[in-house]
Amino acid sequence: MDLSRRDFLKTSGSAFTGTALGSLAGVGASLAPTLAQAQELRIKHAKAIPSVCPYCSVGCATLVHTVEGKIVNIEGDPRSPHNEGALCPKGAAIYQLHVNPNRPTKVLHRARGATEWEVWGLDRAIDRVAMLIKKTRDETFVERLKNGKVANVTTAIFALGGATLDNEWNHIQQKLMRGLGIVAIENQARI
Repeated sequence: MDLSRRDFLKTSGSAFTGTALGSLAGVGASLAPTLAQAQELRIKHAKAIPSVCPYCSVGCATLVHTVEGKIVNIEGDPRSPHNEGALCPKGAAIYQLHVNPNRPTKVLHRARGATEWEVWGLDRAIDRVAMLIKKTRDETFVERLKNGKVANVTTAIFALGGATLDNEWNHIQQKLMRGLGIVAIENQARI
C-alpha cells in the first residue's frame, strides 16, 4: 500500500479525533450542552448597543453587550460593511479597556517646584484644567484688533485632537474650541 504524507496525516488525525470522542462518549460525556452554554453565557440576556472602536482612525464597528447597564462583552459588528465583524488585536481587547483593574482612575500631579508626585482624583484634575484654561483665555483674549476689526481670539491655547476621535467628539471639540476663541486647532493624524 502506497501511503502519502497527506493521507497519513488525514488518517492519523481522524483516528485521534475518533478515539478522543469515543472515549468521551464511552464515559457518558456530552459536549452539546457545554458548547450551547458557552455561546449563551455572557450575552444571553444582554442588550447589544452598536459602537465604534476607540483605538485608531479606521473606526471599526463594534457591539457592546450590557446587562443592567454593565458591560459584559464587546465584539466586532458583523453587520458592518467596513470591518464585517473582524477586529484587530487592539480592537479585540476593547473589553479590557473597561474592566481592567489596572486602569488608571487617579491623576498624578506634581506642583511647580515640588519633587514628589501628589495623587489627585479625576474631578479635582478636571477642575484644575478648566481653571487654567479660563485663566489663560481671560489673560490673552483679544476682542478687537488694533484696526478695530472684531477678532474674539486667544492665541495662547493650542488644541490637539487624536486620530481615534469619532465625528461626534470632533464636532463637540470644534464647537468648544471655537467658542473659546482658539484658532490653533490641529489633529495628530495630520501632523
